[in-house]
Formats: sequence, C-alpha cells, structure tokens
Amino acid sequence: MMAVVLAGGKGLRLWPASREKHPKQLCNFVGEKSMLDHTLDRLIASGYQRIVIITNDALLSDIIYHISQRADAGQIEVLSEPEGKNTAPAVGLVLSKYFEDSDQVMGIFPADHHVLDIPAFVETVQRATKAAENNLLATIGIAPCRPETGYGYIEKTRWEVGTIPGVFEVNSFCEKPDLSTANSYISSGQHMWNAGIYIGKAGILIDEFQNHLPPIHEKILLGFDAYKNSYPELPNISLDYGIAEKSKRMAVVPGDFGWCDLGSWNALAEIHQHDNNSNICNGEDIMLLASHNCIVKQTQKSIVLFGIDNLLVVETDDIIFISDRNQAQELKNVTDFLVDQQRYDLL
Repeated sequence: MMAVVLAGGKGLRLWPASREKHPKQLCNFVGEKSMLDHTLDRLIASGYQRIVIITNDALLSDIIYHISQRADAGQIEVLSEPEGKNTAPAVGLVLSKYFEDSDQVMGIFPADHHVLDIPAFVETVQRATKAAENNLLATIGIAPCRPETGYGYIEKTRWEVGTIPGVFEVNSFCEKPDLSTANSYISSGQHMWNAGIYIGKAGILIDEFQNHLPPIHEKILLGFDAYKNSYPELPNISLDYGIAEKSKRMAVVPGDFGWCDLGSWNALAEIHQHDNNSNICNGEDIMLLASHNCIVKQTQKSIVLFGIDNLLVVETDDIIFISDRNQAQELKNVTDFLVDQQRYDLL
C-alpha cells in the first residue's frame, strides 16, 4: 500500500504561527511533533509501507530536511509540484510516476488534520482498504458531533456495499451548509463530515481520471517528467469536484476517531483541554488572571493576561498578534492587509 500525503498548503488561517515558508503542517500545535509528523506516524501505524509527500518547490527543501530527521525516512519520498493546482493535479503527479502498478492500493490524506484515537483511525482505514481491494473508491466520512457550517458533508445510503460491513453507498456530496441545513443533516443520521480522504487502487483512480478529467489523464500517461512539464496546461480542480462527486464507484466508510481539521485558531478548542475559565493554552509559559475564554499560543516570550476576555493571542519569534477571538475565522483580512502594506516579511 502507498499513502499520498498532500502537504503543499499555506494554512494562513493559522497566521502568524503558520507562514508561507513554514505552513501549519510543519508547526507544532499538539505536543512536540509537527502536524506532518503526526500524520506520518498514524499512516505507518495503519500499515502503509510507502509514503509519498506532495509539496511545492518553495517548501521542498524544508520538507526534505524535516523528513531526514525521522528514523523511517527511507520509507518516505517527497515530490514537488511546480505550481499549486489543487488536489486532482497533485494526485495525478503521483499516478504519473506509478501508474503501471495498477493494483496497488493508494490512500490520499491531508497533512494537517489531527486525530485523537489512533486505533479507531487504523480500523477505519482498514475497512476503506477492503473496499478499495474490491475495486471501489472509498472515502472516509466523519461522524459529526455538532452542526458544523465550515465542512462539506457526505450523505450515505442506508445500504452497505455488498458483503463489506461498515461500508456504504454514497447518495450525494453536499456543499458547506447554512446552520439550518447543518442541523437537518445532524438529525438525518445519514450525513457525515467530508474529511477529504480517499483510498483506491491506482488503476481505479486512473480510470476515474480518464472518465471525468481527461485533460489530466492524458498527461498522466506521458510519465512523470512530461507531466511536471505540462503543469501550466492542467486545470485547477480538486479531487472532490473533479472525480468524487461524479464517480459511480464511490463508497463511504463512517469513522469516529476524534478527527479535527485544524483550519482556524478556534479549532484548538477541539484538541486542547480548557482551564476552569474556558481558556485554551498552547505553550509552557502562560499565566492568566481573571481572564476567560481566551486562546493563547506561546513560543518564546512569557505571556501574562489580566482581566481579559475572549481574545486570541499568538506569539512567534517575530510577531505578537492579538485579536478578538470571534474574528479568528477572518484572518484572510489580516493577511490581505499585510499584502497591501507590502509586509511580505510577515507572511
């Protein structure tokens, strides 16, 4: 089995800890390991003997150095895209190098998700792998714990696929909903969060590219070097839109393993304990007095808060960022402002 890890994103919704040259997949938000290291650890625990990381040219040297520090670096290969063209061309890059190994099961995983229950994750991946071995393209749906409006959803049918327990037919893929629709999804019991994880044989993936994304398929068959040279001609499209929503081979495997898409600072609430005043502290030298409902990320300087409510405080080696916590989802406004001010050194 081969795992493909998508690690080319910028993650600027977690600015200033996540930067263009040090994005969130290389940041430590849980313990002493980066998000990428946590991802690699659980994929190896799931039985993947080979792992291919897809990144971009700007991050290539940092990712290679990062991997070189691991004891299992020999199992891990790093490939680089000449430019970001979303997830479908990234997967095509791997297929262009390994398309002749059509029976190999290939799992596609984001690099920046967090998982609390590793054994449950491994069991879910194993069920999805069984579906892939039966020539299905499996996706993993996350059991929702709240009416989340920031995620896409997968609607499963009530029927399991063939003789594979815990694997269901897909009825539809749903866009990010409004709150009323999200509540109806929770009530239905048939909807799950879309984690963007796909598992299938290389040959099945190539067939699906041929059926639904022929401009990418024809470049895959030219081989790795020609594929990289053709990047300017490739469409900018996700695997979700380009293939999953159109494929007749899709199956969904429900999973409940403490999954979190660490897409904003407020998501730290899902993976860190609160103190008695509902504060979330990530760092070793944080002191809070008469302060409530704050998120604090500390790196080097001591941080002391007094009489403060509902703030986001992030300290890095060159920036101290303070914001109303309710504005934490709007960090693009800040990064756009820095671009307008030509403060590229802060991005």
